[in-house]
Amino acid sequence: MTTILLIIHLMVAVTLVALVLLQKSEGGALGIGGGGGGLMSGRGAGSMLTRATGIVGAIFFATSLMLVLIASRANTGGSLLDSVKPAPAGMLSQPTVNVPAPIGSGLDAAKPAVPSTPGVPSNNVTPPAGTPATAPAAPAAPAEPVVPKAQ
Repeated sequence: MTTILLIIHLMVAVTLVALVLLQKSEGGALGIGGGGGGLMSGRGAGSMLTRATGIVGAIFFATSLMLVLIASRANTGGSLLDSVKPAPAGMLSQPTVNVPAPIGSGLDAAKPAVPSTPGVPSNNVTPPAGTPATAPAAPAAPAEPVVPKAQ
């Protein structure tokens, strides 16, 4: 029903636009000026094109109201936010992941040094299988950013 009404509404809209564009201009902006025998005068009873525009405009208004009524009746399910489920309690207590600062930003130097205990990785990550847990980790030297020379 909605699809059929929407197709009729679109056809009426195109017809209304065509009828308005086919009409003769009365001249002047906002009705100022123009001849004595126009639509705004007592003599102008309206041509066939003017009457058709009025009828098609009324049909456009009626189909618009019907589409609004159908859409308002179909939307009685409530809010979209009512269907959102809260997060499980276990998800809220998960540890956060620390992301290191970019090299050369100056923020990595402000981080305090954490003494590492032999046999325990300092970044709380378990070593892969086959890797000895007591292997000393070589500190990574910060690389200097490459700056291209201006020519």
